[in-house]
Amino acid sequence: MARWLAAEMPQQAAEFCKEGGAPRCCSAMDYLPRAHDFETDSNSSSSWDLAEVEMDMRRHIQQCSCTCNHMGFGNYMDYPPPVGCLPDVAPLEEHHPHHHNCPVNELLPPLPPPSRCNGRAVPVREMLLPSSAQASFGTIASLGPLNVRESFSSTSSKSDSKTLCGFRHWCLLLTAVLIACALGAGLGVPLVMRSVKGASSGEQRMDIVRRILKETPLIDGHNDFPWNLRSFLHNSFKELDFASDLRNIAPWSNTNWSHTDLPRMRSGLMGAQFWSAYVPCGARHLNAVQIALEQIDVIKRLADLYPSYLQLVTTAKEIEEVHRGGRIASLIGVEGGHAMGNSLAVLRMFYDLGARYLTLTHACNTPWAGCSQSKTGDDGSNMGAPGEEFGLTEFGKAVVREMNRLGMIVDLSHASVKTMRDALNATQAPLIFSHSSARALCNSTRNVPDDVLKLVTSNGGIVMVSFYPLFVSCNDTATITNVAEHINHIRAVAGVDHIGLGAGFDGINYTPRGLEDVGSFPRLFSLLLEQGDWSEEQLAKLAGKNLLRVLRDVEKVQRQQKLLGIRPGEEFVPPEELQGHTDCMYLSAPTSS
Repeated sequence: MARWLAAEMPQQAAEFCKEGGAPRCCSAMDYLPRAHDFETDSNSSSSWDLAEVEMDMRRHIQQCSCTCNHMGFGNYMDYPPPVGCLPDVAPLEEHHPHHHNCPVNELLPPLPPPSRCNGRAVPVREMLLPSSAQASFGTIASLGPLNVRESFSSTSSKSDSKTLCGFRHWCLLLTAVLIACALGAGLGVPLVMRSVKGASSGEQRMDIVRRILKETPLIDGHNDFPWNLRSFLHNSFKELDFASDLRNIAPWSNTNWSHTDLPRMRSGLMGAQFWSAYVPCGARHLNAVQIALEQIDVIKRLADLYPSYLQLVTTAKEIEEVHRGGRIASLIGVEGGHAMGNSLAVLRMFYDLGARYLTLTHACNTPWAGCSQSKTGDDGSNMGAPGEEFGLTEFGKAVVREMNRLGMIVDLSHASVKTMRDALNATQAPLIFSHSSARALCNSTRNVPDDVLKLVTSNGGIVMVSFYPLFVSCNDTATITNVAEHINHIRAVAGVDHIGLGAGFDGINYTPRGLEDVGSFPRLFSLLLEQGDWSEEQLAKLAGKNLLRVLRDVEKVQRQQKLLGIRPGEEFVPPEELQGHTDCMYLSAPTSS
């Protein structure tokens, strides 16, 4: 650095301290060495060093009334003589009318404001000079005003070199101390903060939450906004301004079913969203496949319409990449096994279109899987004995195997307990409950019993907690605290590695107090921090790390099966299991030879 200063300062100063060819502001250049002076042997007695520049510049500045910056060394205001000896100061314009345009600071970093020492302004450079080899940081302040001439005067080049070496030594020492302090502030404080439990203030907790959700994507397992697009706007985007607060825009402002838009997703620090391609049970055995395709299409178009905020993804790696880029990863989940029309070929097409989970049932049985609300025979499925809860048929188990082969997550929300157990036994990959809660706290058939929670642990899957009050408090009213209780219960039974969040916004008409929309997610994390028994790493798992792990494991099973040469499934539902539901189906018959 000193070599560069010696060679470049005179030339640069002469260039920048002129304005339109006007003479330089003062005779400072007369005190600076020329570049060729530095080129002499550094061991020679005629060698130039930085200390001489400092000394000559300070001598000049103390007698110069110019207010220019003197190539970073300051001006007379930084080195005032004793009171009563101030020089007359001519108007600024007379000396350097364009002084503020002189980019001296491009050559040297700006100095901090002068420190006050016994009533005298002492520049920082001067404060760095030790009066003796024994000087320490604790005694420098007591040394009193430092005499620039005494500090830098030298009777020989040898003493000059010692002075400069001492100066450099103390500069290096102080720099090391400052770096250590910076590292302590940058590393030590966060480490302390990460270990704090039950942070004292709400703002402190929110700072921790923001840091967690910046590092780990917050992944919500279920959002029904695409169905509301169909219900309210017939899947037309002409009247949708998703980048605005929909609470102020009809028809969204007139319904209890709307909780989602981009501003609130961003304020909720969301990193990824599974959008539901929901198909109502009324379309079962009718046009369910068509509706599923239309809902997948609307999810893809939503992401394409807002590329600055959303990006469609299909892998765990892509979720993390999009989150690092500051956007929200969008994933597709098909809700309702009836959407695949009893066809493994349709299931494969869903996967090819980007769907990464299938909910095996909704609120109705399929010919091959039992739902949480129906018993055998309730919908004419002719499966098992009357009144008996049923699970997966052989075709249902084939669906699970094909999803494993594809790399598609099996979702058991809405499934009967028997279907849950059958699927857990049939799968080779972790599975999820995309929006369910704990049955031990709310005895709803939509929730997961404790014995199944333990099976989920063995499977490596996760339960993503629903916010719907009817599944949280078994009532139409609930609070954020009630949701936290379900999270804590599932953590206690299944383990912290097996929980996630699946709010179900836009598919529910009641919300818990404190969790009114997608913008409220950070409040839940703040509450868990306040309870005092959640670490930051555990909250990161709840937010998204657990789901990312599940998705990676599902992808791993898919790769393994590909290596093993597992072929696509060709099973079909036996005609007798479709009895009474074939009026709207074309059933091919064998042709005669």
